[in-house]
Amino acid sequence: RRKIALFTNVEERAVVPLQDADTIYRIPLMLHEHGLDDIVCDKLRLEAEPADLSEWVKVLDAKLNPLKSVSIAMVGKYMELLDAYKSLNEALIHAGIQGRIKVNVDYIDSEDIERHGTERLAGKDAILVPGGFGERGVEGKILTAQFARENNIPYLGICLGMQVAVIEFARNVAGWKDANSTEFTHDTKHPVVGLITEWINAEGKIELRDAASDLGGTMRLGGQVCHLAAGSKAREAYGADEIVERHRHRFEVNNQFIDELEAAGLVISGKSVDQSLVEVVELADHPWYVACQFHPEFTSTPRDGHPLFKGFVQAALGDQVELPLLDGTSQATKIPAGIQSGTVLRLKGKGIPNLSNGKRGDLLVVVQVVTPRHL
Repeated sequence: RRKIALFTNVEERAVVPLQDADTIYRIPLMLHEHGLDDIVCDKLRLEAEPADLSEWVKVLDAKLNPLKSVSIAMVGKYMELLDAYKSLNEALIHAGIQGRIKVNVDYIDSEDIERHGTERLAGKDAILVPGGFGERGVEGKILTAQFARENNIPYLGICLGMQVAVIEFARNVAGWKDANSTEFTHDTKHPVVGLITEWINAEGKIELRDAASDLGGTMRLGGQVCHLAAGSKAREAYGADEIVERHRHRFEVNNQFIDELEAAGLVISGKSVDQSLVEVVELADHPWYVACQFHPEFTSTPRDGHPLFKGFVQAALGDQVELPLLDGTSQATKIPAGIQSGTVLRLKGKGIPNLSNGKRGDLLVVVQVVTPRHL
């Protein structure tokens, strides 16, 4: 530091090392330890109380020391460039921090689902379908939404992820086999998602667009008010009747089909400020199936997470219990509902170490269901 200060005409205390860290979440603490915050305040002549990073210390501890874990499948179109989902990945991490849960994400290309089916989704604790543009891979997303619905797997759909959930429901529950979005085809009698040409924005102004309009200039963009339905999972997650979330899309659920979709069992649990556009859909008879038109990942933070992502990750956790192991540790394991005594669970890599190579085999656990007696 002294040498660098000498040759750069920078005072020694202002030469701040930034070493490699096990997680980017540790860096604020590292910079604080070297006094960067004090240096900045001094240089800018700012008067401020000493920094209190106790909350951030808790964030880091929860990030590095999870108590449980979940496996989530993210089925998208841009898996060759995962930075496209950077905000989503961080939002999942934030949600895990809130519950000391390690979130393991399996990135699956939706075109692989089209080619090989939904086998890769089996065994996942939850499924997330993010946004995207264009027809490529959409049928794989629709198959994914169907798999989550039919197998009672927690599902979070975002933007296009909500639209494919509506299309899937229309096809396989409402019975409209040709249901689709006009973004992908006009050859359908049931365009349950379409280009809405007129709507009222948060300022009460009318906005217009059509198929020939500039793509970027006619999106519904930025923070918009959404009203949540009482008794819905979304309302329970947010703890509020009215929220503001950010948007970035052109196509909307077609209002002409809403009454019939609701009659078939689709719950419209969130609508725009003028009650004219669908913002959130759910399934009432599903453990956790929520899809939104907006992008909740944009407002997630490490300290607080985001209501929808926290609800989603908690739903993925399901009925996990801590099973004691031979080495004195424990393993968080999801116990299926209705399990019977005598059922054998296989815990991979949790058995007794092999004497020759030290590797652990699998541990078989026999379940004994005990019915509590009320005294």
